Amino acid sequence: MSSDSIIIIPTYNEIENIEKIVNAIFSLEKKFDILVIDDGSPDGTAQAVKRLMSTTYEGRLHLVERKGKLGLGTAYIAGFKWALEREYEYIFEMDADFSHDPNDLPRLYAACAEEGYDLAIGSRYVSGVNVVNWPIGRVLMSYFASKYVRFVTGFNVNDTTAGFKCYRRRVLKTIELDKVRFKGYGFQIEMKFTAYKIGFKIKEVPVIFINRREGVSKMSGGIFGEAFFGVMRLRWDGWFRKYPKIIG
Repeated sequence: MSSDSIIIIPTYNEIENIEKIVNAIFSLEKKFDILVIDDGSPDGTAQAVKRLMSTTYEGRLHLVERKGKLGLGTAYIAGFKWALEREYEYIFEMDADFSHDPNDLPRLYAACAEEGYDLAIGSRYVSGVNVVNWPIGRVLMSYFASKYVRFVTGFNVNDTTAGFKCYRRRVLKTIELDKVRFKGYGFQIEMKFTAYKIGFKIKEVPVIFINRREGVSKMSGGIFGEAFFGVMRLRWDGWFRKYPKIIG
C-alpha cells in the first residue's frame, strides 16, 4: 500500500481508455492507488493492466480478474472487500471512460479527509444539470430518476445514481456488504441510502459529467429499471429494517 486511498475501477472492454485513465490518475499530485476489477474483457483490458503493473506502476496498480459480466454492484463489493483487507482509509468508485474527471479526485478526497464527511459524492445535479454530450433523453431519465428517489424515500441527495464517490473506511466496514441487493445502478442508490440511514455524514461535491469519447456504453434500460422499481423496497426497508451501528 503506497497511499491511504484506492480508486476502484470496474472494467469490461475498456481497452481504449484503461491506460489513459491510469496514467491520468497517477499524474495527480495527490497519490492514489488503483484497483481494476475486470469482468473477463475479451478485448485485452486485463492484459493492458498487467503490462502497466509490471513495467510502470508496480505496487500502485492492482488487478482482480473475474470470469464473465457479473454486474457493477458485485464488482464494487469485491473491490471494497479487497481494499478493506489492505487497510485503505479512503475508497473511491470511478468509471474508466473519463466521464468522471480524474482532476476531481482530490476534491472528493478533501471532503472526507479534511472536512470530515464520511461519503463524498461527485454530483451532476447539486448545482443545476452538469452533463456534457449526453442525449437529452438520457439526461432527463437520469435527472428525474434522482428526483423520483428523493420523492419516494425522503433521502436528501440530488444525484442518487452517481457512481463517482469517496467512502471513508468506516462506512464500508459498517454497511453489511453481503446484504446489498442490487447489481446495477440500483446498487448506487442502495449504498447511498444505507449510509444515510445508518447516520453517516454525506456531502455532494459538484462535478461535470462528460459522456465517454471512446468505447461502448454499458448503460441499458434494464439498469434503470432495477433502480426505479427497487426504490420502493428501499423505502420499505427504511421503515422496518434495523440498520447496523457505526463501526469506528
